[in-house]
Amino acid sequence: MESMREFEWNARLCDPSGRRAAKPRKNGLTMVIDKGIGLTAFSDLLKTSGEYIDIIKLGFGTPVLYPNEVLAEKIKLCREHRIKVMPGGTFLEVAVMNKMVDTYLETICRFGFTAVEVSDGTIQMERQQRNELIARCRSRGLTVYTEYGKKAFGSKLNTEELIRTIQADLSHGSELVTIEGRESGKGVGIYDEHGNCNGDLIGEVLERIPDPSLLLWEAPLKSQQVELINRLGPDANLGNIPPEDVLSLEALRRGLRSDTLSRLNAYG
Repeated sequence: MESMREFEWNARLCDPSGRRAAKPRKNGLTMVIDKGIGLTAFSDLLKTSGEYIDIIKLGFGTPVLYPNEVLAEKIKLCREHRIKVMPGGTFLEVAVMNKMVDTYLETICRFGFTAVEVSDGTIQMERQQRNELIARCRSRGLTVYTEYGKKAFGSKLNTEELIRTIQADLSHGSELVTIEGRESGKGVGIYDEHGNCNGDLIGEVLERIPDPSLLLWEAPLKSQQVELINRLGPDANLGNIPPEDVLSLEALRRGLRSDTLSRLNAYG
């Protein structure tokens, strides 16, 4: 019997699109939100899907709720699988409100986090303060991802403000800018209260952004992932993906699922 170690799927079956890049990727990033899964499930996730995950966010302020040894092990596993790991942006907002940014940064670096999300989804933040936060995070050796948009239900995306934010954030050292969609994907940003995409708004943003790879779209729902992949292709950066949906999203990216097969299949 043929050894399983020697068996390989044909490349055209693995990626009918012919366009999916391997890690480390600059485009087509997948960011997973971990809202508190156990260590065994987390380890299993990385064993089965680690090659398809680029960033893991330990959502909100959940890092302080883990036993220290569990948090440290999750971070260690991410680093072993070449995955950037960061706390949720709301946790940094808590530190800002309490004037404890230095303490916050020192602690997450000691735990081994490799990235940080700078956001003002709940609090108000002046542009200068945002610039300084990006710089302070980078000075600690952290990869910085910034986020645009408010978390309040019904919050709308302002294209002009988004363009200004992208330009300023990138010029101060952000790797890319995330479009707020929350973990629900409903009632904020480009999504209506049912989670449907505002296609006109997406089109307006894409017309104004010279390089779509500068953006990461939070898209926790399958319908949103399909819409963005069909518009942008496999190189769409997508975030707030539930852990259980990583493989199904990767199948969408490669044209291994009916929703994207016709559009992405490069071989006819």
